[in-house]
Amino acid sequence: MEIKEVQNLIKFVAKSGVSEVKIENKDFKLTIKNKPEYVTSATPVTTQVAMAPQMQVAAQTPTTPTQTAVAEADNQIDDSKYITIKAPIIGTFYKKPSPDKPSYVEVGSSVNEGEVVCIIEAMKLFNEIESEVSGKIVKILVDDATPVEFDQPLFLVEPF
Repeated sequence: MEIKEVQNLIKFVAKSGVSEVKIENKDFKLTIKNKPEYVTSATPVTTQVAMAPQMQVAAQTPTTPTQTAVAEADNQIDDSKYITIKAPIIGTFYKKPSPDKPSYVEVGSSVNEGEVVCIIEAMKLFNEIESEVSGKIVKILVDDATPVEFDQPLFLVEPF
Protein backbone atom coordinates (compact mmCIF):
# COMPACT_ATOMS: atom_id res chain seq x y z
CA MET A 1 0.00 0.00 0.00
CA GLU A 2 1.42 3.39 -1.00
CA ILE A 3 1.73 6.25 1.54
CA LYS A 4 -0.73 8.36 -0.47
CA GLU A 5 -3.30 5.57 -0.19
CA VAL A 6 -2.75 5.42 3.60
CA GLN A 7 -3.05 9.21 3.87
CA ASN A 8 -6.26 9.21 1.83
CA LEU A 9 -7.64 6.40 3.99
CA ILE A 10 -6.82 8.37 7.17
CA LYS A 11 -8.58 11.44 5.71
CA PHE A 12 -11.61 9.33 4.76
CA VAL A 13 -11.87 7.76 8.22
CA ALA A 14 -11.53 11.18 9.90
CA LYS A 15 -14.30 12.71 7.77
CA SER A 16 -16.67 9.73 7.65
CA GLY A 17 -17.20 9.27 11.37
CA VAL A 18 -16.35 5.57 11.14
CA SER A 19 -14.83 4.49 14.45
CA GLU A 20 -12.37 1.88 13.16
CA VAL A 21 -10.99 0.48 9.90
CA LYS A 22 -8.79 -2.62 9.65
CA ILE A 23 -6.89 -3.74 6.57
CA GLU A 24 -4.86 -6.94 6.50
CA ASN A 25 -2.53 -7.99 3.77
CA LYS A 26 0.11 -10.71 3.66
CA ASP A 27 2.79 -8.02 4.17
CA PHE A 28 1.17 -5.79 6.79
CA LYS A 29 -1.79 -4.98 8.98
CA LEU A 30 -3.20 -1.48 9.28
CA THR A 31 -5.70 -0.34 11.89
CA ILE A 32 -7.05 3.21 11.98
CA LYS A 33 -9.17 4.13 14.98
CA ASN A 34 -11.08 7.39 15.00
CA LYS A 35 -11.08 7.92 18.76
CA PRO A 36 -9.30 10.69 20.75
CA GLU A 37 -7.21 8.22 22.76
CA TYR A 38 -5.80 6.46 19.68
CA VAL A 39 -4.33 7.89 16.47
CA THR A 40 -3.30 4.99 14.26
CA SER A 41 -1.34 1.82 14.60
CA ALA A 42 0.52 -0.16 12.01
CA THR A 43 1.64 -3.72 12.64
CA PRO A 44 3.92 -5.50 10.21
CA VAL A 45 3.54 -9.28 10.20
CA THR A 46 6.91 -9.85 11.92
CA THR A 47 7.07 -6.85 14.28
CA GLN A 48 4.43 -4.88 16.10
CA VAL A 49 4.63 -1.07 16.11
CA ALA A 50 2.08 1.22 17.74
CA MET A 51 2.00 4.99 17.75
CA ALA A 52 1.71 6.80 21.07
CA PRO A 53 -1.71 8.17 22.03
CA GLN A 54 -2.39 11.65 20.75
CA MET A 55 -1.79 14.31 23.41
CA GLN A 56 -4.44 16.95 23.77
CA VAL A 57 -3.32 20.47 24.66
CA ALA A 58 -5.79 22.75 26.37
CA ALA A 59 -5.61 26.37 25.29
CA GLN A 60 -5.25 28.94 28.06
CA THR A 61 -8.05 31.46 28.19
CA PRO A 62 -7.80 34.97 29.60
CA THR A 63 -9.09 35.29 33.15
CA THR A 64 -11.29 38.39 32.97
CA PRO A 65 -14.37 38.91 30.78
CA THR A 66 -12.80 42.05 29.27
CA GLN A 67 -9.68 40.13 28.25
CA THR A 68 -11.85 37.38 26.79
CA ALA A 69 -13.85 39.86 24.69
CA VAL A 70 -10.65 41.54 23.42
CA ALA A 71 -9.06 38.18 22.59
CA GLU A 72 -12.19 37.03 20.71
CA ALA A 73 -12.35 40.30 18.77
CA ASP A 74 -8.66 39.98 17.83
CA ASN A 75 -9.22 36.41 16.63
CA GLN A 76 -12.23 37.40 14.50
CA ILE A 77 -10.36 40.28 12.87
CA ASP A 78 -7.24 38.21 12.20
CA ASP A 79 -9.00 35.14 10.82
CA SER A 80 -11.16 37.04 8.35
CA LYS A 81 -8.31 38.41 6.23
CA TYR A 82 -5.83 35.53 6.51
CA ILE A 83 -5.67 32.16 4.81
CA THR A 84 -5.01 29.13 7.02
CA ILE A 85 -2.60 26.38 5.99
CA LYS A 86 -3.91 23.18 7.60
CA ALA A 87 -2.36 19.79 8.31
CA PRO A 88 -3.27 17.35 5.53
CA ILE A 89 -2.35 14.34 7.71
CA ILE A 90 -1.97 13.24 11.33
CA GLY A 91 1.60 13.27 12.62
CA THR A 92 4.35 15.28 14.28
CA PHE A 93 4.96 18.86 13.10
CA TYR A 94 8.54 20.02 12.42
CA LYS A 95 9.58 23.55 11.40
CA LYS A 96 13.03 22.41 10.18
CA PRO A 97 14.23 19.75 7.73
CA SER A 98 16.68 18.57 10.44
CA PRO A 99 17.73 19.80 13.90
CA ASP A 100 20.87 21.55 12.60
CA LYS A 101 19.12 23.34 9.69
CA PRO A 102 17.19 26.63 9.77
CA SER A 103 13.37 26.68 9.84
CA TYR A 104 11.54 26.56 6.52
CA VAL A 105 9.60 29.72 7.45
CA GLU A 106 9.35 32.17 10.33
CA VAL A 107 6.77 34.83 11.17
CA GLY A 108 7.21 37.56 8.54
CA SER A 109 8.65 35.19 5.89
CA SER A 110 7.32 35.44 2.35
CA VAL A 111 6.19 32.18 0.77
CA ASN A 112 5.16 31.27 -2.75
CA GLU A 113 2.49 28.78 -3.69
CA GLY A 114 4.04 25.28 -3.67
CA GLU A 115 6.93 26.25 -1.37
CA VAL A 116 7.65 23.88 1.54
CA VAL A 117 6.64 25.44 4.88
CA CYS A 118 7.11 22.48 7.26
CA ILE A 119 7.35 18.71 7.61
CA ILE A 120 4.85 16.34 9.20
CA GLU A 121 6.19 12.95 10.24
CA ALA A 122 3.67 10.14 10.00
CA MET A 123 4.62 6.50 10.53
CA LYS A 124 8.35 7.28 10.18
CA LEU A 125 7.77 9.05 6.84
CA PHE A 126 8.60 12.74 6.56
CA ASN A 127 6.01 14.55 4.43
CA GLU A 128 6.84 18.02 3.12
CA ILE A 129 3.87 20.36 3.48
CA GLU A 130 3.62 23.04 0.80
CA SER A 131 1.96 26.44 0.94
CA GLU A 132 -1.35 26.61 -0.88
CA VAL A 133 -1.04 30.37 -1.42
CA SER A 134 1.58 33.08 -1.96
CA GLY A 135 1.84 35.53 0.90
CA LYS A 136 3.47 36.44 4.20
CA ILE A 137 3.48 34.15 7.27
CA VAL A 138 1.62 36.08 9.97
CA LYS A 139 1.45 33.42 12.67
CA ILE A 140 2.76 29.91 13.33
CA LEU A 141 -0.01 28.13 15.25
CA VAL A 142 1.88 24.97 16.27
CA ASP A 143 5.04 24.46 18.34
CA ASP A 144 7.93 22.55 16.81
CA ALA A 145 7.99 18.75 17.40
CA THR A 146 4.38 18.58 18.60
CA PRO A 147 1.62 16.23 17.43
CA VAL A 148 -0.97 17.58 14.98
CA GLU A 149 -4.38 16.30 13.94
CA PHE A 150 -5.82 16.06 10.44
CA ASP A 151 -7.08 19.49 9.27
CA GLN A 152 -5.50 21.30 12.25
CA PRO A 153 -4.47 24.90 11.43
CA LEU A 154 -0.67 25.26 11.17
CA PHE A 155 -0.03 28.75 9.74
CA LEU A 156 -1.89 32.00 9.09
CA VAL A 157 -0.86 33.59 5.79
CA GLU A 158 -1.64 37.10 4.56
CA PRO A 159 -2.05 36.68 0.79
CA PHE A 160 -0.22 39.02 -1.60
